[in-house]
Amino acid sequence: MGALAIPPAPLEFWYEFASPYSYIAAMRIDATAQKYGVDIHWRPFLLGLIFRQLGFADSPFNEQPLKRDYMWRDVQRCCECEGLPFVHPKPFPGRSLNAARVAFLGLEKGWGIEFSKAVYNAHFGQGKNLTDADMLKDLIAEISGGDAEHVWSEAMGPDNKAQLRSQTEHAANLGVFGAPTFIRNGELFWGNDRLELALTHSPKQI
Repeated sequence: MGALAIPPAPLEFWYEFASPYSYIAAMRIDATAQKYGVDIHWRPFLLGLIFRQLGFADSPFNEQPLKRDYMWRDVQRCCECEGLPFVHPKPFPGRSLNAARVAFLGLEKGWGIEFSKAVYNAHFGQGKNLTDADMLKDLIAEISGGDAEHVWSEAMGPDNKAQLRSQTEHAANLGVFGAPTFIRNGELFWGNDRLELALTHSPKQI
């Protein structure tokens, strides 16, 4: 009898709702990972907290105008390549705290992935304000099938807030410094354009 095949190591997808490159990654990661038979673990976190620890008062893109202008053009090109709608959202970066809290809770309850994709589509695909509580509650009602006000209250509760903050601290301890970040086999890959490498890379045995 042959040896049992070992399934591929899963991939952790660390994403931030204010990140345009996380939007692109989120909308293509499931289909891409399926090609390689790799399971995805979605991990929302608050990149702003990590930026502050690194000494940034604002998004590094806003602090470097040439890099910012390039980024927006590059995001537009990438979205065109993937067939994704794109509207430059304002303000940028949007305050992602509440969306991340809801997504964190939703992942525990089984609808967080769909909610995350819907938030990205609303923000970067339609240009809606990421801080709009009514918009987020509409998505909760549509996707969770539950009472939006009840879900919102639970998401904003102290336990959920603390768990999301703990997850963000864990991301920092793993060395996450930007979004999207993929971690697989203990290795970190940063950026939407590293998704395929993260899914196929096999660490060398020393």
